[in-house]
Amino acid sequence: MKTFRGKVAAITGAASGMGRSLALQLAGEGCHLALADRNAQGLAETAQLAAALAPKATGAPLKITTRALDVSDRAAMFDWAADTAAAHGRVNLIFNNAGVALSSTIDGMDYTDLEWIVGINFWGVVHGTKAFLPHLKASGEGHVINTSSVFGLFAQPGMSGYNATKFAVRGFTEALRQELDLMKCGVSATCVHPGGIRTNIAQASRIAQNMVGFMIEDEQQGKDDFEKFFITTADEAARVILDGVRRNKRRVLIGRDARAADWLARTLPAAYQTLVVLQTRRMRRIAARRARRAEAGAVASRRA
Repeated sequence: MKTFRGKVAAITGAASGMGRSLALQLAGEGCHLALADRNAQGLAETAQLAAALAPKATGAPLKITTRALDVSDRAAMFDWAADTAAAHGRVNLIFNNAGVALSSTIDGMDYTDLEWIVGINFWGVVHGTKAFLPHLKASGEGHVINTSSVFGLFAQPGMSGYNATKFAVRGFTEALRQELDLMKCGVSATCVHPGGIRTNIAQASRIAQNMVGFMIEDEQQGKDDFEKFFITTADEAARVILDGVRRNKRRVLIGRDARAADWLARTLPAAYQTLVVLQTRRMRRIAARRARRAEAGAVASRRA
C-alpha cells in the first residue's frame, strides 16, 4: 500500500494522542476515516480537525464516521466493523491503537485491574483484527496495524500486566503476519512498538497502592516521573507508523528509546533484567531523597 489516497482507515483510540495524529495525517493524504474511542467529545474534535484537512488533500470532502465504543466489547467491535464497511463501501486499514496502562506488583494486583487492561490492550486488538479482517480481504488491499509497546520487547518491574498484554499483542501480530503471507490474500500486518510517546496515557494510568513505598513515593509523582521518559511526539510517531505501512514492515520501532530497548533485549536477553533491577533501585533512592527533601521543606514552611 504505497498511497492512502481514497483508502478507508478505521482507527481505535482516535480521540487523542497517536490515534488523533494518525487520523489527521491520513486525512491530509485523502484517506476516508472511521474513528472510534470511548471519549465521545475528543472523538468529535478529531473528526472536526480531520474534516478541515480534506479540501486541501483532495479538493472534495472526505467521508468521516465516528463511533463511541469500548474496544473490549466484542459485539460492539464487530458491529462497528460491519457498519464501517456498509457506510464506506469497504475498509482497507485497521489501526488497533487504543491502550491503557497499569502499574502494580504481581502479588498485590487486583484481578479487576488485570482484567481491565487485558480487555483493552489485548482483547481490543484481537476483536479489532478479527472483526475487520474479512472486510480487509474483501477490499483486495488491506493492512492490520496493531500497537504493542517498548514493553512488548522487554519487561519492567511493576508493569507485569502491561508487559503481558504488549508481549501478547506482539506474538499475536507476528503470527498473523506469517499467516497472511501464506494466504497471499492482499492483506498484511505490522506490529508497532512505541517508546515514550507524549500522550496522556501516563496521567490516565492506574497505579496500585502497593507501588507506593515500593517503587514510587506517591501516585502523582510516579505518573509525573514516568511521563519524563516521553521523548517522541504523537505526530512523529504517526509519521513513522504510516511510513512503516507503506514499506510493509513487520515491526516498527518508534523513538531512540524503543531502538535501544530492542538492542538490549536482543543482545542481553536474560542479563538485561539485572540491569533493569539496578537502575530501578537507583531511581527509587533518588525518589526517596526527593520525597524527604520535600517533606523537610513542608515542615520548615509550617514552622515559619
